[in-house]
Amino acid sequence: MKIQKVVCAPGKTGFFFDDQKAIKSGAKNDGAFYEGTPVTPGFTAVRQAGESICVMFVLENGAIAYGDCAAVQYSGAGGRDPLFLAADFIPVIEKEIAPLYEGKEITSFREMADIVDKSISPSTGKIYHTAIRYGVTQACLDAVAKSNSKLMAQVIAEEYGTEISKTIIPIFSQSGDDRYMNADKMIMKAADVLPHALFNHVETKVGLKGEKIKEYVEWLRNRIIKLRPCECYNPTIHIDVYGTLGIVFNNDFEAIAKYIGEVAEIAKPFHLRVEGPVDMGEKKAQIEALAAIRAAMDRDGIDAEIVADEWCNTLEDIKDFTASKASHMAQIKTPDLGGINNTIEAVIYCKQNNMGAYLGGTCNETNRSAEVCAHIAMATSPVQYLAKPGMGVDEGYMIVFNEMSRILALTK
Repeated sequence: MKIQKVVCAPGKTGFFFDDQKAIKSGAKNDGAFYEGTPVTPGFTAVRQAGESICVMFVLENGAIAYGDCAAVQYSGAGGRDPLFLAADFIPVIEKEIAPLYEGKEITSFREMADIVDKSISPSTGKIYHTAIRYGVTQACLDAVAKSNSKLMAQVIAEEYGTEISKTIIPIFSQSGDDRYMNADKMIMKAADVLPHALFNHVETKVGLKGEKIKEYVEWLRNRIIKLRPCECYNPTIHIDVYGTLGIVFNNDFEAIAKYIGEVAEIAKPFHLRVEGPVDMGEKKAQIEALAAIRAAMDRDGIDAEIVADEWCNTLEDIKDFTASKASHMAQIKTPDLGGINNTIEAVIYCKQNNMGAYLGGTCNETNRSAEVCAHIAMATSPVQYLAKPGMGVDEGYMIVFNEMSRILALTK
């Protein structure tokens, strides 16, 4: 079966683009907006509406295969590709990507994904923006599945030699700044991992000595015990601190490890994960820092995990962090890896090399990219899968739970 035509449609995402550098430098909330001047190139405001591009393959039999191009909330930060705006990139897809697929036979997913994921743009001389590769490869996977009357998860399992999970993958739900009300929603829905909590500002959220995080974790622990739907509900507490512990403790890795141990004791009986304890500003230093924190935690028997995020963006990055034992778990931030073929390989690699595989992404994705990633989750069995898009809990949790539930029912 052939692809007859490639069609693009501009879209919205489930959240916003945020200028992380401006926020870390002190930009303050004003309702849903941020006050202040953006500092990351491409931004016209500290916070602006998220955009996506839906890429649709019209197949010979009239079926439509599609995927959504989307970029992370903190575009342009931590070594990532720049801001992704539909008006800038639809012409690129129409002029440069569409001719690579139109009129071509649908072959295997891996072969079709490589076409865009490994191509060099004639206009820039570089590989394509991660968001383009992300959305186009989703459409490739859907095209292979539809042309073979299979689920996308089945295509992945067959091509990569995996088995489709017989249970729903644990879902990690994120709260945004509404870390109290949204935590209640997560407890009510029995989210397996919670609440993310967005601790991205020292003075207002973390505390000058980290005391605000401790207060919140104690509140959350007590809230879970009080309101959990049953005694068997035993979620993992996973907080993202956006490098702020490095600021609080002046990048003293021993002190950071000790602090995480103190928070882990407060969290008990629930297991603690801390994402992004430091942000060293570049990859090599980040690896060295996270490796040092993990080594100190392991040495002292601290019953908690740290999670790599910033500077751990590509498949190659994930391999490098894994080789250095730089964290106990890596977030595989799906839009940052470009083609979803890289996401699949990253989960498999982490599992084979004793690194926890967190199939993540961003609140700034779409329902479509979340659904496609649910097929990746079910076909590769990571430790946890992010509820996305958005920060409202209900919508993102519903999208990923329901898609995995459908896969489970159809593959039993």
